[in-house]
Amino acid sequence: MPLSPRVPDLTALDLLLSVIELGSLGRAAEAHGISQPSASSRIRYLEKLVGVPVLERTTLGSRPTAAGTLIAEWARTVVDAAHQLDAGIGALRERRDSQLHVAASQTVAEYLFPQWLVALRTSTPAAAVALESGNSAEVARAVLDGRAEIGFIESPRAPKGLQSQAVAKDRLVVVVAPAHPWARRLGIPVEELAATPLVQREPGSGTRTTFERAVAARVPGWQPNALLELSSTTAIKNAVVGGVGPAVLSSLAVAAELAAGALTSPPVTGADLSRTLRAVWPTGQRPTGPARELYAIARRRLRS
Repeated sequence: MPLSPRVPDLTALDLLLSVIELGSLGRAAEAHGISQPSASSRIRYLEKLVGVPVLERTTLGSRPTAAGTLIAEWARTVVDAAHQLDAGIGALRERRDSQLHVAASQTVAEYLFPQWLVALRTSTPAAAVALESGNSAEVARAVLDGRAEIGFIESPRAPKGLQSQAVAKDRLVVVVAPAHPWARRLGIPVEELAATPLVQREPGSGTRTTFERAVAARVPGWQPNALLELSSTTAIKNAVVGGVGPAVLSSLAVAAELAAGALTSPPVTGADLSRTLRAVWPTGQRPTGPARELYAIARRRLRS
């Protein structure tokens, strides 16, 4: 049931106890980090609430009235309980801030998270971080199930039950081995790409979902036709280098291979393969503690 409006707030009761303990309103005000006029105002408001004087002001200081002594006795139990509550909350916050469980899609986990982690170590060195990597669908389940406080996905939108915010930009690119006929092409029309079986990630992968939605938007009636499904980006890159066939992967994931000449990336025409990588958390909540700091780091990197 709601408290009576006659019940003073904890700060006023705590101040009253300090005045009685220290014998002076001025010393109590100093101990609480407030001015003496502010302390006087709080005591007057307390007296107005309870309807009786609680202090007697003298030239030697302040002392409790009979009613003030009685109220102070009752207040001490309440204030002590409040200090215990504060200590308990502090312990919960320390435990929260000492560990962070993150779920991230493979692209984020391999190519973005290490940079974020370095920054997190600087700002929150005491946090122990555990990373669970999987496809975007698996990341969403980890956050919804409570195994991770925050997740990072590659899917175009957040699954039901999750809120999201952009943390990075990326682009999907076609990659082939240098000996592949497409390696010498100046452009691959999206219709030709749609008609070509590809080496792909498994269903549930954010990369695959983004690619399929982009192609379906440009080629009506198109149905995916995978040449080979693999569950890791590294395995796909190895298959493409080995000449198995083309693949569509994140530009972040193939930057090193393209720079080294192990893979070639002919441009795709007629489709927008850009995408947004997102942080996700349960709907109605906001990241707190180290999760909030990690999210802020990712957002700062996006803005820069």
